[in-house]
Amino acid sequence: MALFWEHGYERTAIADITAAAGVRSGSLYHFFATKEDVLTAVLEAYLQGLTPQVMGPAFAAAEDPLERIFAVLAGYRARILATEFRYRCPVGSLALEMQNASERARELVRENFAGWRAAIAQCVRDAAPALRENADPESLATFVLTVMEGGVMQAAAERDIARYDDSVRHLRAYFDTLERIDR
Repeated sequence: MALFWEHGYERTAIADITAAAGVRSGSLYHFFATKEDVLTAVLEAYLQGLTPQVMGPAFAAAEDPLERIFAVLAGYRARILATEFRYRCPVGSLALEMQNASERARELVRENFAGWRAAIAQCVRDAAPALRENADPESLATFVLTVMEGGVMQAAAERDIARYDDSVRHLRAYFDTLERIDR
């Protein structure tokens, strides 16, 4: 996971994986027939870790459903700063390398994104009484994912947290426009 996160899938060689694991290639191939099998295992681990590592802690930090969304985004902001702008969304980064990947790997990327969007969409559904009727949870979840991925990418590329903060600030302003007037 760390090698794919730091270097990407394409630039990580089997030799890098075996060296990091402290095993010989034969041992690796005993468990994984191909490098792509390692990739699918990594993507499966990210999928399993979505709730306990990303959504759960953020959701525990806020009771209000919309504030839970912004707590998730605050978690990404903290990761950007903690890694001195080296942080990239691991699934988003791998998704950019999927042009030559198997259908299974692409499906796991889709499942990871779908799980992320589903958690955010549930927050929007939970906030429905405070939002206008035309607030579409699935579409908004896609928008939030786009803001996060784009903000992370720009902050890392420019080594400037202002890019991320601007994205999140504009997202919050947009959510403000979705609030019911009759509240």
